[in-house]
Amino acid sequence: MRPHSVHAVIAVKSLDRAKSRLADRLRPDQRARLVLAMLADTVTATGAVAAVVSVTVVTPDPAVADLARTLGADVHPEPLERDSNGLNTALAATAAALRAAHGPIDLLALQADLPALRADELADMLATAPPGLRSIVVDHAGSGTAALVVRDPVATLDPRFGPGSARSHIAAGAVDLAGDWPGLRLDVDTADDLDRAVALGTGDATRAVLHDIGWPGVVHEHVPHVC
Repeated sequence: MRPHSVHAVIAVKSLDRAKSRLADRLRPDQRARLVLAMLADTVTATGAVAAVVSVTVVTPDPAVADLARTLGADVHPEPLERDSNGLNTALAATAAALRAAHGPIDLLALQADLPALRADELADMLATAPPGLRSIVVDHAGSGTAALVVRDPVATLDPRFGPGSARSHIAAGAVDLAGDWPGLRLDVDTADDLDRAVALGTGDATRAVLHDIGWPGVVHEHVPHVC
């Protein structure tokens, strides 16, 4: 059964704060390029899913916004209010704006750094998510959240991304979706994560940047994986 359509939201912080846990391996300019490349691959895969009718990137960074627009995504400015929960504030505000514009809709919040994401994985996950509920995809580390889906057109997004977010989402009633979606679960924060993505097979944009900066073990040809 084809799932109802969803509107996707992806939040990206300023590039000058990007991927600090890779600072021992990559210069600031290289980290910024990598963030943009991973976002490009995430947006491209997400936009290729028939059930996803829009992708909105929320960011304070002009370069991120420009890239998002070239990829066909909408851009929502990050709220001016600054607090320790900035990512969740940005996602919640963007979700509310989408509901204000489109009426009752289902929502999907995704991490921006899913370079090995495949459209068929995401499509399968959306078809698996039960209607009337909030669901999550736990990340490869087992404690974070790679994706949050709200299959209730009036329930709030209620994002709880951050350390231990999987437990927090589940405690708030979200369903932990089981599925073999390795690319969807693989958000990249560390060098080991990036190596895992390379082994799994990244999208074109990430692969090109990694090749250019000389990241070891880069896969030059597309390496498909089975969902």
